[in-house]
Order: sequence, then C-alpha cells, then structure tokens
Amino acid sequence: MNKISATALAKANELKKYEVDTILKEKGYIKEDEGSWVISPEGESVGGEIKESDKYGSYLVWPENILDDEKNNAEQGELLSATDISKHFKISRNKINPIFSELGWIKRGLVGWTITEPGKKLGGKQLENKRSGTPYVIWPQEILSNGSLQNSISDLQGTKSEEKSETESKHTNNDEFRQKFKAEHRCTDGHYVRSKSEMLIDNWLYMAEVIHAYERKLPIAEDVYCDFYLPTGKVYIEYWGYEENSKYLKRKEDKQSIYKKYEFNLIELTEQDVQNLDDILPRELLRYGIKTY
Repeated sequence: MNKISATALAKANELKKYEVDTILKEKGYIKEDEGSWVISPEGESVGGEIKESDKYGSYLVWPENILDDEKNNAEQGELLSATDISKHFKISRNKINPIFSELGWIKRGLVGWTITEPGKKLGGKQLENKRSGTPYVIWPQEILSNGSLQNSISDLQGTKSEEKSETESKHTNNDEFRQKFKAEHRCTDGHYVRSKSEMLIDNWLYMAEVIHAYERKLPIAEDVYCDFYLPTGKVYIEYWGYEENSKYLKRKEDKQSIYKKYEFNLIELTEQDVQNLDDILPRELLRYGIKTY
C-alpha cells in the first residue's frame, strides 16, 4: 500500500491540510503535543508511520486510502459526510460538526461525534470508522435545505441579508411582546435585552463565565426564539415575567409545549428566582454539566 503525507492526502481529497489533520485527530490517529502532531497507537495500527527526510526532517505518512472509509459510507444511499456538506456550503470541514453540535443534532465524544435524538429524526445515521472505531455521522441530502442549518451557516459567514427574511418579518409583526418591550437594557457584555430581570440574568451568566446567546432561534421548523441559549450543555433559559398578562401566559404555554415536544434542556426562571440567582442558577446549571462558582 502506497503511503503519502497529510499534505498529499489533502491534495488528493480536495481538502486543506488542516482539515486532514482534523479528520485524523477525530479518528484518534494523531494527537497534539507541544504544537506538533504525533502519531497515536491507533494511528500506527492503521498503517501510519514516521518518516525521516534530510530535507523535511520527521513527518507522518499514511495509507493513501486512509480517508476512504467515511467517503465510501457516505456514497452508499447518497448520504453526506461532513466533508460533503462543507464542500456544498463552501466552508471549512472543521466548522460542520461544531455547527451540528450547536444545533443539538450531534454531540462530541471522547473521540469523534455521536448522534442525538433530534439528529436521528432528521435522518442522520451513526457509523464507526472500521479501523479505529471512531464514531461519526452521515446525513441525507435533505439536510442541505434545512432552514436552521442554512441560518447557522449564514450567521457564521456573515452573509445573511440585512433585510429580514419572510419568516423573521412574520415573527416580528405577529409578536406583540417583542414589539411592546424593546431591547433597550444594556448588559455588562454588551447584549441589549428587554427587561431589567433579563439584564440581571445576562450579567450573572457573564460574570460566571458561562458562554451564552440572547434570543437565539430554536433549531426547529417553528419560529420560536429562546431568552438565553448556553452552547455548553445545550441549555435554554426562559424568564417568565408579566404573569398577570393573559396574552403573555398564552405565549408562555405555547413555548413550554415546544420545549417539551423537542425535549430540549430548559431552565425556567421567575421573578422570585431572579432575586436569588446565586442560589438558583448554579444548582440548575449543574444538572446539565455546567459548573460555576
């Protein structure tokens, strides 16, 4: 079997060198040590080895078909690998799995990626690398037209039109709450939110060094936005105020049913909870694996 360098692998597979390194790392074949890639026992078991060159020094070489496992599985039944999807959207392969993870369709394992229940509902298929056992996921062609995925990629690339989409316009026009309560409260991290209570929640998350987004659209067909989204743990936070307003209560019930339908991780806060965030949030976040002070 002919063995070639990672640079040659990248050229043969129409990838960037760093994308090949990422694939090999995800498969468990290499690991980073003091800024350099070193081969793992798993990498040696599939034919990887160290070569010495007077010109280039030490470098790693691999069987020229080392990347074929994922490609061949994807071709069966016209399912798409992360590489295929990255080429379609013309973005780095390294960004695809993190985007799918942020959408809640897959989750990172010790090595590789495993599919979640929402991912299965979208037609994703869990596979393992035949050589290393590293898990990965392939997807049906329909995933390319998924609105949530397209929005995430547009956000990442900064190509989203400044004009509101038809869906967003409908959302804004029909949501009296968002019209009535403007995002005018500036938080410590620069977010603008719609109430003092939301400002206190945002400030608490920022000071606790918990990464969070404000009013992130849920990764579903329905046009629903959360109050806060925490990528670590895939957790949503909803603050329920204005309990005396009948329209708001209906809005609250509708959102709760959505969270239940899709089995999203949800933390619900009331005005009383907001006055005791130091007691409430650390306990609630820990349930989803997020440790704070």
